[in-house]
Amino acid sequence: MPQTTQAPVLSQVNLVARDLAVSIAFYRLLGLTVEEAARPEWVRHHATAIMPNGSRIEFDSIEFARQWNPGFRQPSTGTMGAVLFFGVPSREQVDLVFRRMTAAGHASQQPPQDAFWGSRYAIVEDPDGNAVGIMSPVDPARRCIPPPPD
Repeated sequence: MPQTTQAPVLSQVNLVARDLAVSIAFYRLLGLTVEEAARPEWVRHHATAIMPNGSRIEFDSIEFARQWNPGFRQPSTGTMGAVLFFGVPSREQVDLVFRRMTAAGHASQQPPQDAFWGSRYAIVEDPDGNAVGIMSPVDPARRCIPPPPD
């Protein structure tokens, strides 16, 4: 008899940071509660943010990443195609968070705009060049069909 399996559920994302303290400051400015390691010798190597839905973002130093992932290859820039999106409760909140992040010196990849799928969103870069999105809930009345990519 064939065995059935459940679809995997995303439960954790590990972000490897060139400078953990700078990355933690970015994500705290974004609004996350980031807990640093309890043991002093680990503070520069690991921190955790537990999201309201129970998923986790684990922040690791390059040295620690190499310890648990011997195949880790350090890129010269941020990730190629991943965007970490964080939901905010309103369209106005997208603009507020974006202004806060860019006023603190973080690069913008996409200023706030209304998206074809009905959300308002913006994208900034974390200190390691990773794309970090800020997105409102979808408003079905604002959906439209986008033109095809060039």
